[in-house]
Amino acid sequence: MKIFGLVGWSGSGKTTLVSGLLPELIGRGLTVSTMKHTHHNFDIDKKGKDSFEHRMAGATEVLITGSSRWAILHENRDAPEPSIDDLLARMEDVDLVLIEGFKSHNHQKMEIYRPAVGKPLLAAEDQSIVAVASDAKAADLPGLAGRGVPLISLNDIKAIADFIIGHTGLESGVHDGAA
Repeated sequence: MKIFGLVGWSGSGKTTLVSGLLPELIGRGLTVSTMKHTHHNFDIDKKGKDSFEHRMAGATEVLITGSSRWAILHENRDAPEPSIDDLLARMEDVDLVLIEGFKSHNHQKMEIYRPAVGKPLLAAEDQSIVAVASDAKAADLPGLAGRGVPLISLNDIKAIADFIIGHTGLESGVHDGAA
């Protein structure tokens, strides 16, 4: 199972890019899953639902299942947030896991950068960023000078997919399950 990250500041277009990449990569015969990191406290469960009540009563995990999908809700309680490796071990084996977020983890990733967001270029300091997808031209990104990091148009989903496939060593339609 290969992993590749997409990072960038809030509002840069990470989720939009992932939503465009999924059909492109799947259309090339790959099985793809995603992992999304958030710094915000979130809840996908609702007060008044049985599963919510189970968690509030102290269950460590609650598995919800139905004919269309299932999910495990896991409460960290006072434990630290699990590592990417721990979380990946819980996922089904696929060709590629796209990881949105986890800026500080050392996996290889592509930065999604829009100068209009008004934040600095992460790739200037982060050696784990191996490419940048942006709506800017290279001349407008002096932090890339000398890094040898490719710049890909943020609007060119096919080129971004080509880069990810080439960089991870995946070939379209190959499902070997190798790490």
